[in-house]
Amino acid sequence: MKKNLLVICTILLVVMVATFPTVFAAKVEVRISGWGGSDQPIIEEMLRKFVNPAMEKEGVSVLYEPIADDFQRFIVNALSAKTAPDLFYMDIFWAQSLIKAGQIEPLDKYISESKILKKDHIISSLLDAFTYQGKVYGIPKDFNTLALFYNKDLFDLAGVNYPDENDTWDTLETKLKQVSKLDGVYGLALQPEFARMGQLAYAAGFEPFDKNGKTDLSHPGFKSAFEWYTGLAKSKAGIMPADIGQGWGGGAFATEQVAACIEGAWVVGFLKDQAPNLNYGTTFIPKAPKTRKRGNLIFCVAWGMNKDAKNKKATFKVLEQLTSPEVQQWILERGLALPSRAAQADNPYFKQNTSEAEANYIVFKGASEGIVLPFSFRDYGGRWMDPINEALRSVMSGEYTAAEGIKEAQNRLDQEMKR
Repeated sequence: MKKNLLVICTILLVVMVATFPTVFAAKVEVRISGWGGSDQPIIEEMLRKFVNPAMEKEGVSVLYEPIADDFQRFIVNALSAKTAPDLFYMDIFWAQSLIKAGQIEPLDKYISESKILKKDHIISSLLDAFTYQGKVYGIPKDFNTLALFYNKDLFDLAGVNYPDENDTWDTLETKLKQVSKLDGVYGLALQPEFARMGQLAYAAGFEPFDKNGKTDLSHPGFKSAFEWYTGLAKSKAGIMPADIGQGWGGGAFATEQVAACIEGAWVVGFLKDQAPNLNYGTTFIPKAPKTRKRGNLIFCVAWGMNKDAKNKKATFKVLEQLTSPEVQQWILERGLALPSRAAQADNPYFKQNTSEAEANYIVFKGASEGIVLPFSFRDYGGRWMDPINEALRSVMSGEYTAAEGIKEAQNRLDQEMKR
C-alpha cells in the first residue's frame, strides 16, 4: 500500500513539474531604469498592465528602478562600476559616447530573430539616430521634433493669414511683421539657441560636421539661417523671451506677447496648465527659400541594453514589450510621449479635433518631413552649441553684427574642438 502511494505521489509530482514549470524554475530578473518624476507613476502602471503579465508567462520578473537625480551621471557611473541595470534610457544627446565606449549591446541579431519587433516598425530617422557603424544600439521609445505654434486670435485680430505648411522663411517673415504691428505684440519668440535655429540651417544644406569632422559656420546654409533668424529681432518681427521676462519660447507664447514660437510637443502640456484659454494652432517649420526643403531636429530617448546584462535574451523580451504597439498606444493616450512606431501615423488619436491632437500630429510627422538630423553633436555634446548660442544672443541683443557673431562663434568652436 505504501509502495503504491509512493508511486502515485511521484507521478503527480512529475505531472506538476511538466505542467507548471515556472513554479519550480527560478525566475529571471531583468532590471530596467528610467528617470523619475512625473513619468514614474505612468511607467509603473504600464508595467503592471502590460509588461509584467507578458513577462510572467516567460518566467521573467521586471524590476523598475526610477532615478530622480542626474540620470546620465547615474548611468555612466553605474556602467563603470558594473552595477548598471540591464535595460535603461539612452538620450540621443549622450548615447553615442556610451556606444563608442563599448558599453552598449548591439541589437541587430535580436531584432532579426524577433517576431514582434523589426527595424521597419520604427520611424527610420529615429532608428538611424541610434545606429553606429551600421549596427543598431537602441530602440527608440519616444521622441519630439520642432513645430511652429501660433496664436490664432492674434493673427485674426491683425487680419493676417495663419502660418501654414507652404510657408518659406520669407512668407513667414511677412506674416510675422504684419502681426507685430499689433500693440504690445511681437511675431516670433526667438530663443537664442541652436536647438531652435539649427533646423533652419539643416534645411539650407548645412551639416554640423564635414567629412573631416570639422564645423564650418561660414557654410552658406548656416550663414543664411543665422542671418534670417537673428534678423527677425532687428526688424522687430521677433523678440528673445528674456526681453519680456520669460525663460523660454513656450513661456513667452503663453503670455500672448508673441504670436508664435518654435517648440516641441512638450509645450502642449505646459499650455494646457498655464494658458488653458489660449487658442492656438500648429504647423510645420517653414521651408528654406533656396532649397524649398524644411529641416528638423530629433529629440529622442531609446532603450539601450547593457553590454554586461546577465540574461540578454530575457532583457530583449522585456524591450519588445516596452515598445509594443499596445504599450505605445497606451502611453500616447496619456500624453506621456509620442510613439516611435511608424504605423502610429494613422492613429485615431491624431484625428481628434483639438489643438493638442493637431500639435502632436505635426510633431510626429516632423520626424519624416525634409532633412531631419538627431539632436546630437558627437562627443562634444552641449559644448558644440555653446559658441553658437552665445553668438545668437549677442547678435540679437545688438552687441555684434551677424558676420561678427558667426566669426566669433567659429573661433570659439575651433578652440573647443582642439581640446
